Amino acid sequence: MPATTIREFVDSSVQPGIHGFLHTPETPSGQGLVLTHGAGGNAQAPLLRALADAFAHAGFTVLRCDLPFRQTRSFGPPGPADGARDRAGLKNAITALRAVIGGGVPESARGQSVAPLFIGGHSYGGRQASMLCAGEPGLVPGLLLLSYPLHPPRRPEQQRTQHLPDLCTPTLFVHGTRDPFGSIEELERAMKMIPAKTKLLAVEGAGHDLGFKGKTKKEGLPDQVVTEFINFLS
Repeated sequence: MPATTIREFVDSSVQPGIHGFLHTPETPSGQGLVLTHGAGGNAQAPLLRALADAFAHAGFTVLRCDLPFRQTRSFGPPGPADGARDRAGLKNAITALRAVIGGGVPESARGQSVAPLFIGGHSYGGRQASMLCAGEPGLVPGLLLLSYPLHPPRRPEQQRTQHLPDLCTPTLFVHGTRDPFGSIEELERAMKMIPAKTKLLAVEGAGHDLGFKGKTKKEGLPDQVVTEFINFLS
């Protein structure tokens, strides 16, 4: 596999600030991906690390970042008032990654169209990414939602779908068949609310962690997600 450089990335010149880890492939394609975590995790979550490596090996420059609520406190879930700030932090991360990729474009290629930048997240992070895209159509050309938290466990009446009719960004969903935050059937119904192109990659037997819990890793899934995402948006 091609070599990937990983370094800590910090930018406190903007508010909310940015903290995360930048994966730079040996041969960048010019494409980028901002990737973020769920309510109980951070940028070091095993699923995010595995996905960032897989996307980087495919030529993507990846910024896996801590949401602002996690930068403020090292543990515990986000509060009801954190959403807007977390979405602002994601937008700042997109801007920062776009500058990183643009700065790495050879001088001979300046002035040509720059390859696209995408955004994705696990659970809460994916929900905030989808809400950001619903509020700002055209911000990115593609969205990756990992274990979208359709509703709290055992509370199917509390659907988190209000913004989906406004989501005009092509979206790939990756969802476990044993996810308590929403069944495959429930998610398929919710996807019909989205006016953009969508696709579902169902992960057989996986729960909300998609097979990445502690030291357990679902072999092959990261590469499968990368392949599906590239094919979906091609």
